[in-house]
Amino acid sequence: MKKLTAGLLVLVLSSSIAVAHAQEKKDTLKTKEIEGVVVTALGIKREKKSLGYASQEIKASALSDGTTNTGNIASQLSGKVAGLNVTTNNNFGGSANLLIRGVKTLGGGNPLIVIDGSPVNNTYTQEKNVDYGNALSDINQEDIESINVLKGAAASALYGERGLNGVIVITTKNGKGKDDGSWGVTFSSAMQVGFIDKSTFPEYQTRYGAGYAQKFGTQAGDGLNNANFGADASWGPKFDPNLLVYQWDSFDPTSRNYKQATPWVAAKNGPIEFFNNPTTFTNSITLEKGQKGKNISFTYENMMSDGLMPNSELTRNNFSLKVNYDLTPKLHSSFYSTMTLQETTGRSITGYSNNTVTGFRQWWQTNVDVKDLERAYFANVDPAIASAVNNYGNVTWNRKTAANGAPAYWNNPYFQAYQNYTSDKRYRSFTYGQLTYDLLNNVSVTGKVSYDRSNLLAENRLAVGSLPQAFGQSNNSIGSGYARRDVLRTEVNYDLMANYKFDITDDINVSGVLGGNIRRNYVNSVYASTEGGLVVAGIYALSNSRKAPLASDEIESITQTNSGYITASFDFFKKFYLDGTWRIDQSSTLPASHNVYNYPSITGALIMSEILDTKNWMNFWKLRANYAEVGGTADPYQLANNYRSAGILSGIGVYNPILNQSNPDLKPQRSKEFEVGTEAHFLRDRITVDFAYYKTKTIDQIIALPVSSGVGYTGKVINAGRIDNTGFEVQLGLVPIKSKDFSWNIDVNWSKNQNEVKSLYPGITNLLLNSFQGGVSLNARVGEAWGTLVGADYTYLNGEKVIDPKTGKYLQNGNQIIGNTTPDWIGGIRNSINYKGFSFSFLIDMRKGGDIFSTDMYYGLSSGLYKETAEGDYRDKPIVLSGVFPDGSPNNIGLSPFADNNGAMGYKTQPAREFVYDGSFIKLREASIGYMLPKSLLAGTKIYDAKISIVGRNLWIIHKNLPYADPEAMVGGGLNSYGWSIGSMPTTRDVGVNVTFKF
Repeated sequence: MKKLTAGLLVLVLSSSIAVAHAQEKKDTLKTKEIEGVVVTALGIKREKKSLGYASQEIKASALSDGTTNTGNIASQLSGKVAGLNVTTNNNFGGSANLLIRGVKTLGGGNPLIVIDGSPVNNTYTQEKNVDYGNALSDINQEDIESINVLKGAAASALYGERGLNGVIVITTKNGKGKDDGSWGVTFSSAMQVGFIDKSTFPEYQTRYGAGYAQKFGTQAGDGLNNANFGADASWGPKFDPNLLVYQWDSFDPTSRNYKQATPWVAAKNGPIEFFNNPTTFTNSITLEKGQKGKNISFTYENMMSDGLMPNSELTRNNFSLKVNYDLTPKLHSSFYSTMTLQETTGRSITGYSNNTVTGFRQWWQTNVDVKDLERAYFANVDPAIASAVNNYGNVTWNRKTAANGAPAYWNNPYFQAYQNYTSDKRYRSFTYGQLTYDLLNNVSVTGKVSYDRSNLLAENRLAVGSLPQAFGQSNNSIGSGYARRDVLRTEVNYDLMANYKFDITDDINVSGVLGGNIRRNYVNSVYASTEGGLVVAGIYALSNSRKAPLASDEIESITQTNSGYITASFDFFKKFYLDGTWRIDQSSTLPASHNVYNYPSITGALIMSEILDTKNWMNFWKLRANYAEVGGTADPYQLANNYRSAGILSGIGVYNPILNQSNPDLKPQRSKEFEVGTEAHFLRDRITVDFAYYKTKTIDQIIALPVSSGVGYTGKVINAGRIDNTGFEVQLGLVPIKSKDFSWNIDVNWSKNQNEVKSLYPGITNLLLNSFQGGVSLNARVGEAWGTLVGADYTYLNGEKVIDPKTGKYLQNGNQIIGNTTPDWIGGIRNSINYKGFSFSFLIDMRKGGDIFSTDMYYGLSSGLYKETAEGDYRDKPIVLSGVFPDGSPNNIGLSPFADNNGAMGYKTQPAREFVYDGSFIKLREASIGYMLPKSLLAGTKIYDAKISIVGRNLWIIHKNLPYADPEAMVGGGLNSYGWSIGSMPTTRDVGVNVTFKF
């Protein structure tokens, strides 16, 4: 992969220089100005050349024109920003995890999202193995004008405690209308369909069927064999079309095979046929009008999508309004409001338990035809015949015995999809109002109020007839139930700021902001469930509980942060820029002795092209450097012990034990960063380079450190730990060809971050972050990069794997470092070609490194599903594992695949280390072909612009090392987005058509 990437860059760079030299004299287009304006912290507009820190702006066209609509703008940032790592999972309506410049805190962390200078909530929600997505998906994509990524501490210092993980600044569009001042109308419509990328789904062996050993189950009365119904593995007898066997559907009265034995063959329709081709329809209309001093824009967008799984649907309606109006020549007003109404049915289950796809990847019978299961479900769920006899429609391939049709381990996947589905409704609104008054020509005062509110109702169902499973508040194993989570989140920001700009001399001026902010956050969450099952099947309500429900799990918090800030930006002769910022915060979640703290920053930018007069060959060259501090406060209820009700016993309240001991002496966590960089433009912007080097140190992190339960707690809240990040970022822009009718642009992003956990707490060298099946865990370990994978490894002797002489299996060595989830580097290459009305673009997205533990391979190889378990004579003769005995002599013990617990592959023989894979990938992430209809063709119509595009996303995984799965498709957001591949949905190649008309 390294040779491919390096070779491509050398070829592009050399061709770009050659063609640029050839065209330099005849280039008739004006060189774009370097002094472009970008939006920075607090919505402040700055000349890009004056910035002393790294930031990267992405225009709306680069975000959306070249790809299908993902439903979450975060995922459309993949490969487009140096230093920004985007992890997108395949969960229906699921999360996209954003990480800027590496993990800075022990608990991970996402950047702050800001719209037009006002922060918005981007909370990731996961409930009982369901990924409900992150709130960034609520943003109306049609409203976005640009996104500016503030990467380092100096860029985000003005956000104080919230700027530790960087900031994503979103700027919304203003109304423009037509040149004659009349209303403009834009209508866009898009349709897309997905096709499974088969490289991200298992390839099954087709030589052997159900069973844990190569023999059938019991015999029927006529002497024929019954299949191994209760076995959820494919280690059974060899297929033989001349052999008749009673299978699961032989006991289904609605089946054509009822009471009949059928040929023992591999299924015609394997699990991949269970999935649908997901389709998405998106329609939007925008009305806008703009004149000097006033403009208005209204947008409505409707999105309807169905997922890979049966019975999965998502409907989203977005409404937004933006008005800018000058009330007087000196008094300017701005108003923006957006509302999202979303309903989702059938989100995919994540993780191990009750996940249908986990069954397909780990525990399945290759003789089972999923289309027969579909027919069986719809035939048996009919109210006329549904009863306890047929498990209310849950006719499963995994029945316990010939006489007992109850599921042994797995429900019928269609019963699971149509009966045990989740649903959720989300209402989201974000509104701000702003007034600016020009006191003097060089001083203005702005007052602003923003309000962000989201309501989520999430419901979970367990239908009567289901396999008993852990469910609800008690987490007891039951066969039916209903649970719901209601979450309300609000955030209010009050801002008052004064903007100033003064000329000290003709060539020296100073500008800046003096202001304050009050932020109030409110969270109210209630979780409740039935207990003991449902009284009446099909009625999902808390009142339909067989037993008295337990006390609901209620969480309420109100927090406030008061802040003041000041900035000063000095411009010396348009050649040297010096900026300083200072912010002070007061947080309600910290003790009075530590709840006031401040964050400074200082930046400098030197325009070398002006000083050295290099414009003949290098039209712009800037050197920059900065130092800054940012930080973070505590979550609510960390200062004093708090209790949760567990119900009433004999009229007396019972409370759950406190797991984490509080700490009344917490301090804010802090991050300190130093950064240097340079930006250069050559050959009239044909070649642009931006380079940054940074070093970050984060200390006093707020964590719940595990302690011995003998002290009465399992954890203690403390300030501890230090994480260092050091990295490089490179942005390269190339314009190999540029003429009146033809242009070719290449944008390259590359970054490398090195991370190290320097310390935790005296006497502590490891912090457990997440636990996986197979005894594997995600950890922060001193001396290692954050994200260490710990589990069982082989035992080695002189580099050879050691065999147990008693069993012939590998000796395993537990609690070893077996990988790390941190990638070596990430990058992207985007090509954009325009010829007259035609446009063509594609994006190559890359990641090198970042280990992944595959629970699917850990179990799936052992259960005999994958093609590797039936190649050649693997199942027909003893296997001698490669290795040596403890005395160094070669292993000579043969393992029978059947007598020795399922052969030489999988969790019963190999340690977890065998199933850790390199997470590198190269993807054709986006591609599009567009055509802008000529004006002559539109003459005489009311349409003045029309464009049609064919777009695609995830069209080709050019390279990957993880078998049968997408290296990006982790469990969810947050800590679940690192290093764990289990039961993930297959990736789809999405292809769509977009049309846009402007009237």
